[in-house]
Amino acid sequence: MAEKAANLPLRYLRTQEAARFLGLSERTLEKHRTYGTGPTYRKLGGRVVYSVDDLQTWADRGLVSSTTDPRGGTVLPAKRQTPSPASAGNRFAR
Repeated sequence: MAEKAANLPLRYLRTQEAARFLGLSERTLEKHRTYGTGPTYRKLGGRVVYSVDDLQTWADRGLVSSTTDPRGGTVLPAKRQTPSPASAGNRFAR
């Protein structure tokens, strides 16, 4: 039986399951998806699914062991992010 489980393809979670896995509400995960601040997801037909590996990778970006740790990667809040002037360039100028 364990051999069959090892041969299963990568598991994908729907939004409700992914939110529970991360300890977030479904709405927060939906906001992250809207603003592009959340974990990578896939659209299969009309369904949004997350791989467990992608969820873990995204959560690990916020991993720290102390408040004094330098934060190379951070998990951004679920809100619209304003681009910095350096990264925006002349994209909006006309």
